Amino acid sequence: MRMIYLALAIWGAAHPMYYFIIWFQAEGFNLGLMVEAWHANTASSGLVWDLTIAATALTVWILYEVFQTRKYGRLLAILATFGIGVSCGLPLYLYLRSQPKT
Repeated sequence: MRMIYLALAIWGAAHPMYYFIIWFQAEGFNLGLMVEAWHANTASSGLVWDLTIAATALTVWILYEVFQTRKYGRLLAILATFGIGVSCGLPLYLYLRSQPKT
């Protein structure tokens, strides 16, 4: 399972980033314009809120477990979640937390 999580994290980083790069090439690096595009209609706004709530829940879970286990390297998954998306952050966290016990 560990390698599946890693593969999903890589895919979850690469696939969305492809579309972000295309968008930035066309529109320039304008985050305000990107957020505006995310809310172009009610369907896309619903998806934005769905992902925002999922990212928040994942962050709470990561913080809870990190402060319990003191494995601070797992906080990297929060950066991946908000820097790339839940599609990268969730499988990355599952990969990190499935490390063999030493």
